[in-house]
Amino acid sequence: MIRSRIVRGIAQTEIVRDIRLAVFSDEQGFTDEFDESDEHCWHIEVWFDNQPSAAGRMFESDVKGIYTIGRIAVLPQFRHQSLGSYVMTSLEDHARRCGAHGIILSAQCHAEGFYQKLGYISQGDVYMDQHCPHIEMFKSL
Repeated sequence: MIRSRIVRGIAQTEIVRDIRLAVFSDEQGFTDEFDESDEHCWHIEVWFDNQPSAAGRMFESDVKGIYTIGRIAVLPQFRHQSLGSYVMTSLEDHARRCGAHGIILSAQCHAEGFYQKLGYISQGDVYMDQHCPHIEMFKSL
């Protein structure tokens, strides 16, 4: 069984912090995982079979009606359970309720196909974020 909650501000959720550290810092080697945006973002925590399993965040971009989704993380033992898709659709639904008409994200290039299956379109050139190639993607809501 999957359940989730969306909260405003990273201080409201230790689960999101722990999941992001495990996936992005420990597993993938990113540094500086948290930034000043985290306190103002909407964060989703997801449980699978009553265990913390996935997370993501969302905030309004500088363009009115365009929201940014990012930091989508699923713990390794919970992958291949459609939790990444669950996180994305949950955040998209929340963005719509907030008045969004589009979503932008920065995808790790190895995950580009995942986002394409959810309706995102790649735009621009590949760029490096620390040691990992990324591409910007967009979806109209």
